[in-house]
Amino acid sequence: MSELLFASIEAAGYLMAKKEISPTELTALTLEHIKKNDPALQAFITVMEEEAIVQAENLEKEIQSNQLRGPLHGIPIVVKDLLQTKGVRTTCGSKVFQDWEPSDDAITVQKLKDAGAVIIGKANLHEFAMGATTENPHYGSTKNPWDLTRIPGGSSGGSAVATATGMAFGAIGTDTAGSIRLPAAMCGTVGFKPTYGLVSREGCLPFSWSLDHVGPMARTVKDTAIMLEVMKGYDSKDHSTVKRDESVIYPELQTLKGIKLGFYEPYMFSGIDENVKTVIQKAFQRLTDLGAEIVSINLPGIERALDALKTIAQAEVVSFHEPLLKRFGDLYGDDLKYRFQFGRSISATDYINAQRTRRQFITETLKQMKELDALVGPTNVQPPFEIGTMVPEQAISNMFTLGKTPLANILGFPALSVACGFTSDTLPVGLQLLGKPFSDKRVLQIGDCYEKSEKWVQALRENQRYLHAVT
Repeated sequence: MSELLFASIEAAGYLMAKKEISPTELTALTLEHIKKNDPALQAFITVMEEEAIVQAENLEKEIQSNQLRGPLHGIPIVVKDLLQTKGVRTTCGSKVFQDWEPSDDAITVQKLKDAGAVIIGKANLHEFAMGATTENPHYGSTKNPWDLTRIPGGSSGGSAVATATGMAFGAIGTDTAGSIRLPAAMCGTVGFKPTYGLVSREGCLPFSWSLDHVGPMARTVKDTAIMLEVMKGYDSKDHSTVKRDESVIYPELQTLKGIKLGFYEPYMFSGIDENVKTVIQKAFQRLTDLGAEIVSINLPGIERALDALKTIAQAEVVSFHEPLLKRFGDLYGDDLKYRFQFGRSISATDYINAQRTRRQFITETLKQMKELDALVGPTNVQPPFEIGTMVPEQAISNMFTLGKTPLANILGFPALSVACGFTSDTLPVGLQLLGKPFSDKRVLQIGDCYEKSEKWVQALRENQRYLHAVT
């Protein structure tokens, strides 16, 4: 029965519709799995056992009355503890909000509930989503399920770990510079950052208003599409959202013939571990075998653009946290205190110039991508390092040294990370596909075709490294 916990959302939803498994059975199975394994992994801040059971019981009654809301009906999903959950504490990974119980759900949480998902709990994260490691000084450091001594990536580390280990079928994560895609890559799962404006961020505590994204995490590309289909849509409370009704559910491709992918080696392979590079090159060969054409391109101004991202993010995060720091400054972790020092030094002129640089880079990149379906490269360029080895002064650069995810945030373009193999130490590596604005469906479609040609999804079911671990 525990094998079911590693089924796809698509497969579990089919069994639910056929009444071969019930919401209460699947929820109970998931909760038991969490009790056994989360003490070692620390993927959860709050397990919503009572709430989940009530949700499951109500959803089961609907199935018994032949009412099915869709493929997510009765499926356990975890929510990054940066998004509001009505009546359930939302800590944001911080002591500042350790007792906060919001009066409303975040829009994406409400949409998933409306679609029949069972919210199983709140996932651990890097404090206030401001880091790439999910080493949390307040709620414990989340462990990588492939090596419990290593980081899972961040900031949505708990979401990735819960999904990778069968403690949830999918997760809602957030992504400001790679916080969905980096942990997905390092845990062997799938993470998708939608086009900026496709998914509402209402009810999600901000890191950087102009860079933040909310998106799905799952074990397969198809499952991320199923979740995104529910999550997307215009929201009058989030003025960044756009009115686009196109479905992201795609017809499956048997080959990638006619697909053209751009590759900018000076950026994508800079700072890359040779072991990781070998895995990525094998993935490129598989894409080529499937019929895709990978062509060299140029991305002029990329370094200035990435510096601009740092300026924008740190200026915006300080502006949000300044009132809280005045009251609760001593409750923040050391790495965040260091980040705020950097943010306070940014002038209004610096910020405006950074946004100008960003706009120029977007325009130039669109020109470079005119004949392309997507850009391709590694998600992570380094394997996850050991927990506790990073000092606060270095932590601010982790997202840029560990992976190539920030590029998609400064652009606001859709980006997918899909598992593409393992290092010699059996640590996962992620392949990243980055599309043009609102080509979310196309990016998912390409990733799905690649994923189905490999066996990496099965590896999650077979991983035994975290089972019965002693904390």
